[in-house]
Formats: sequence, C-alpha cells, structure tokens
Amino acid sequence: MNLRLICFCLVTGLMTLLPPATRAQEVVVNTVTRPPFSMPLGGQETGFTLDLMREIALRLGWNMRVNRVDSFAQMLDEVERGEADLAAANISITAGREAVMDFSQPIFESGLQIMLHTDDVLQPSLFAALLSWDLFAAIGIAFVLLLIGGMLMWLFERRSQPYFDRPLKEAWFPSFWWALNLVVNGGFEERVPRSLPGRIFGPLLVLSSLFIVSVFVAKITAAMTVEAISGAVNSVNDLYGKQVATIQGSTAAGFLDRREIDYVAFAGLDELLDAFETGQTRIVVFDAPVLNHYVQTRGAGIGQVMSGRFLTEYYGIIFPQGSGNVEPVNQVLLSMQEDGSYDTLYRKWFGASR
Repeated sequence: MNLRLICFCLVTGLMTLLPPATRAQEVVVNTVTRPPFSMPLGGQETGFTLDLMREIALRLGWNMRVNRVDSFAQMLDEVERGEADLAAANISITAGREAVMDFSQPIFESGLQIMLHTDDVLQPSLFAALLSWDLFAAIGIAFVLLLIGGMLMWLFERRSQPYFDRPLKEAWFPSFWWALNLVVNGGFEERVPRSLPGRIFGPLLVLSSLFIVSVFVAKITAAMTVEAISGAVNSVNDLYGKQVATIQGSTAAGFLDRREIDYVAFAGLDELLDAFETGQTRIVVFDAPVLNHYVQTRGAGIGQVMSGRFLTEYYGIIFPQGSGNVEPVNQVLLSMQEDGSYDTLYRKWFGASR
C-alpha cells in the first residue's frame, strides 16, 4: 500500500514538474478599440487584427487572453514595460517604436486620408457651373461689347446702306445682331461696310472679336473648373489654416507636425469622432481604413473620405524588446500568406483581395 502511494506521489510530482513548453502558453494581448481592426461587438472581441491573432494563437498552441485598454499609449506602454506579451490593433511600424520594442512582419498596408463633413463637400454640377457669377459676368461683358460695336457701325453706316438706315430706337437690335453674326459667322457678305470709317472699324471689330471669344471661353472653362472641384479641401496642401483634428501621438499627428499644419489632438478615437459628429471639428486626418469603416457604418451620411491616400504605412504586431514570441509569429504569418488564409481573412473584413 505504501508502495502504491509512493508511486502515485512520484507521478503527480513529475507531472507538476513538466516544462512549461508541454502546456498551453497563456499570452496576454493588449489592444484598443480601432474598428475594423479591433472592437467589442455583441460581447465578443472581434476585428481583423484580433481574428488574425486568434489564428496565430491556434497554430502556436497559445491560450490567448485579450486585454482591452482605454488608450493607444497605454496599450504600447504596458507592452514596453513587459506587462503584456504583445499588442495588436492598427499599430504603425515606426522607427521610434522599433527602438524600444520589437515588431512582427507587416500585417497590413495602410496610409492616411482626409475626412470632411458631407455638408462641406461640393458635388460637381454642370447646372451650378452654368449659373455661376463668373459665367454671367463673361456673358454680360460680351453682350455689352457687341452692342457697343454694333451701334458704332450703325453710326458709321446709317447713311451708306439700307440695313443701318433706321432711327436710334429701332437700330440697337439690328446693330447688335450684325455684330453678333460678325463674331460668330464672319459677318454678312451683302452688308459689307461702305463708308470709310465703317471699313476701318469693321476689320478692327473682327480682330477684337477674337479676343472677346477667347475671354468668353476662358471664363466658361474657369467657371466649370472651379465648380468641378469637390470641396474646399482636396489635398494636404489645403489643410493649412483649416480646423484639422487627429489623435494625439498617432502617425497622423506626427505627419501634421512635420508639415507644420496646426491641429487639435484628441486623446482617443471615440472622442475624435464625437467631436466630428457634433461639428466641433470639420476635418479629420487619420488612418484610411479606420475612416472608411466609420463612414460606412456609424458615420454614414455624416462624413466623406476624400480620395487619395498619403504617407503609406504598415501595421504590425508589437512585442517587448527581445521577446521570444517574435520569430514564431513571423513564421505563422508567412505560412498564412502562402496557404491563402491571410487573403481569406482580408476579404472577410475589407471585401476584396489586397
């Protein structure tokens, strides 16, 4: 009996002394709410990056525990101090972060975009362009010049040919019509000026009509071009002097600092989007996929993302410096790229292949 008890104790002791590698490794993953990469939804922790982490944990035999924190800075600080095994969300790979922590291989290609209030985005309109003040001014000036030219020809020709032989109150429209045909059609062959002043003025009017037509066309083109511009902000260069907002400490904030563009920095994404919805800020510069997801869901009809990305950047998973988990994660990421599982996950969240 004592022998059995001794054997039982030995077996139990050996099992408790087995190396940790034979048991599931618990890994704490820090994250922060950044739809569509990481977000609580229906009581579940979901998003592109968290789904990616679940697949990595499954292949590595990890017991993954998600720790959702309040801010991006807290998420990274806890990893840097070793209080979390890694962090995953929309974490841009930067030299500053790489200096104090370790990144995985890139998991997503991104960039920055500009989001405006829908009310601030002007849609191109041919009708609106035709009703622009510049176009009306060009038409008015052309009519006045043609009327003056026609009346001067009436003054020179009224005693020389029947067409202009009429009183002043009846002459203004025929004279204007003659000048208009001169500009458009080159004039009337049967109404060639006969007086000396008329023959001198006629060619001058033809030459000046070329100038009138060119100015008229230029004005129309300018009016159409201005109207076709889709808003007051169409590129980064239009941000100067505007009310711009982003998130404090983000790569977008660093970009605006380097370009010396003034902005308001919010502590987190929710605060930024709340301010945008209430009109406290009208222009947001931030990560393109986050802004696009917002306007397709919560911000539908409120915001519009302007076309054209800038400052291409890559997201990665971040670890404490010297972490032994970096290489296994990189191997799994490469395997997912090769077997197509990464593309399947990408299509699930973004609707198309990369």
